[in-house]
Amino acid sequence: MNRAFETVLELSRDLYALRSAVGVLSWDQETYMPPKGGEGRARSMAALARVMHQRFSDPRLAEALGAAEAQPLSEAERVVVRELKRDRDKAVKLPEALAAEIAETVSLAQRAWAEARPKNDTAAFNPWLAKVVALRRQEAECLGYAETPYDALLENYEPGARASSLRVLLDDLKSKLVPLLGRIRAAQGAAPDPLAGKSFPIEAQRGFNHGILAAMGFDLEAGRLDESAHPFTEGTHPRDVRLTTRYHENDLMSALFSTLHEGGHGLYEQGFLPEWYGTPMSEAVSLGVHESQSRLWENQVGRSRDFWAGRYPGLQATFPAPLAGLPLDAFLKAINRVQPSFIRVEADEVTYNLHIVLRFELETALFNGDLKPADLEPAWNESMQRNLGVTPPEPRLGYMQDVHWSCGLLGYFPTYTLGNLRAAQIFEAARRALPGLAGDIRAGRFGALKAWLGENVYRHGRRYDGDGLMEKITGHRTAAGPFLAYLETKYAELYGI
Repeated sequence: MNRAFETVLELSRDLYALRSAVGVLSWDQETYMPPKGGEGRARSMAALARVMHQRFSDPRLAEALGAAEAQPLSEAERVVVRELKRDRDKAVKLPEALAAEIAETVSLAQRAWAEARPKNDTAAFNPWLAKVVALRRQEAECLGYAETPYDALLENYEPGARASSLRVLLDDLKSKLVPLLGRIRAAQGAAPDPLAGKSFPIEAQRGFNHGILAAMGFDLEAGRLDESAHPFTEGTHPRDVRLTTRYHENDLMSALFSTLHEGGHGLYEQGFLPEWYGTPMSEAVSLGVHESQSRLWENQVGRSRDFWAGRYPGLQATFPAPLAGLPLDAFLKAINRVQPSFIRVEADEVTYNLHIVLRFELETALFNGDLKPADLEPAWNESMQRNLGVTPPEPRLGYMQDVHWSCGLLGYFPTYTLGNLRAAQIFEAARRALPGLAGDIRAGRFGALKAWLGENVYRHGRRYDGDGLMEKITGHRTAAGPFLAYLETKYAELYGI
């Protein structure tokens, strides 16, 4: 390793250490921070944003990257230099004052959302949303963009993504999902949900969910599972990965599937190669790829017959009163029930992407100035009725349900659909590569799947972009076909559609 690259590594690891500090503060804000700590936390986040901006702007980093680039490098070393240059170029385009203002504002806005949401207090939330949108517009103008300002924000989460191509993909997906939804709903009939109205003690849920995480291979000595208003994963370091879920005594599936979901994110965060910790080689290539890992474990694994063939008896033993007389087939239909609903994170696999279509349409209108925050609630409700046939009765079940906009995560939502599509493609490739996978899942053995994902996804870090990684794993760029085929097969088996 040449001296110039050693300097790059040193500077990179300092930057990632600062990011880790931001991650811990963000996690604490959502879990254990006292309610009155918001103002002080916002100042801390702004101060760290200024320090990180100064580190990226430091001439030593530019000089070290230039010197290293001129030397012979391994492939992984070239990735580190290339991706740090990309990060630096983006960072220095933002004025330090703007970077600090964004960090402080989104911290305060997130706290305002957490307080306003349970009270349906739109008057308290909307001004903060307007501030966040205005700051993100400033950011887009500083960063520059290919076609529209919204593209600059997409680039933060899915490098290379464009609003124009996403609109085509989402419109095509929607055109196929809506008739599929109708067919499934007709075949499903009006049978009541056998899990509705049942009680599942929260302490027993906690124990079962920790067992699921351990079985998946998530290292609970290098991570933890806590509770928050909105489930999330904070990868502060591959040996310190924080997951959260949320529990409801009358809803077993909410915490169970959010735990599987966040566990998939957590395995990715813990799966990077140790020798590259603190560099872009120990970071997810994109949020769309990250989401593919959570959705794969939540859906392709966690909602499958193979998974529950081995685990359902243990679940019945944990919750004998509500489940003792419920056959496996009835349970499988219940957890795969298709029902248009208000809440995205609890949506079924068929309607989930329609929630993303809605958010993408409204988010782009909001960002482009065609929609004002004050008009978002009626626009949301009209779109929900048009796309899903339901109208939220209150804002906390409607446009205020997600934390993302208060956090400034404009451009993030499309990565959820990209993750769903990629999960189906990746799992299809895993099944071809691992002929015994179905039997392993039935037996509760996930080591082979985790190792295959480690070799094909985790270890690459940011070596490829999202579509480049998909081509390497599956031979194809991101596409809707495998996902739609997966849904057709699943619901043909459940309902004979």
